[in-house]
Amino acid sequence: MLPNIKQDWFSNVRGDVLAGIVVALALIPEAIAFSIIAEVDPKVGLYASFCIAVVTAFTGGRPGMISAATGAMALLMVTLVRDHGLQYLLAATVLTGVLQIVFGVFKLATVMRFVSR
Repeated sequence: MLPNIKQDWFSNVRGDVLAGIVVALALIPEAIAFSIIAEVDPKVGLYASFCIAVVTAFTGGRPGMISAATGAMALLMVTLVRDHGLQYLLAATVLTGVLQIVFGVFKLATVMRFVSR
């Protein structure tokens, strides 16, 4: 078990640290900008981005995996926060994660070919 942990976690320390620095430098202004678009406090966006990155790191991210705020989600969340408050933003985010897990368990990515371009 110890060799597997060494291989998985410490095989590319230099590359992982550099990737983490680059992502952190890009993620901070992005999180603040999308928080402003969604009309929430920028601290909320920073905390959320940090939590997403930590969860992805410990649950098994993939090279090139994108796990951060997106402009599309920020635009959708404006009306949600304005109409229902910040509590519903947390509930909607958790529900989105649950749906993604369910889609992954049932391997629904194969039906994406039916979605139009």
